[in-house]
Amino acid sequence: MDKTLLQQQVLDRLAGDLAQTEQAARVAHETATHEENIAENKYDTLGLEAAYLATGQARRAEAIREAMATWRQFRPRPYDASKGIQLGALVCLVDSEGKHQQLFLGPSGGSMQLACGDEIVQVISCESPLGRAMLGRCEGDEVSIQVGANRQVFEVVEVY
Repeated sequence: MDKTLLQQQVLDRLAGDLAQTEQAARVAHETATHEENIAENKYDTLGLEAAYLATGQARRAEAIREAMATWRQFRPRPYDASKGIQLGALVCLVDSEGKHQQLFLGPSGGSMQLACGDEIVQVISCESPLGRAMLGRCEGDEVSIQVGANRQVFEVVEVY
């Protein structure tokens, strides 16, 4: 699998999310400032609620822009077995039931699933519990995380 292609898919998805969020912020701002939504009494809060929504959407748009900048600067490196799994690794894990999953360890802000041919690749960050647990591990190592009352155990099958 081409890590650069995965990176571009993340950037494309983030760009789509940004466009959608910016549009939602514009609509909320227009609603908040529309003359028909001027409060007539203390219970008339549509304009105020729309203003809060517009502010939240603007913050979300800024977070997406920051994630995009981080992902643009990100340069996935080939796997180095002497360092183990690091940022940029493409990892195949298998759970105790034999179910395989592909994970791409990227910078924050890109948590999503991508289609790569017939396979689904889950993009996670190093800050996620599974991402932290994988750092420094090598092929054949066991990775475990606590999810609520359950402990999930995986084996690292391949790293690219």
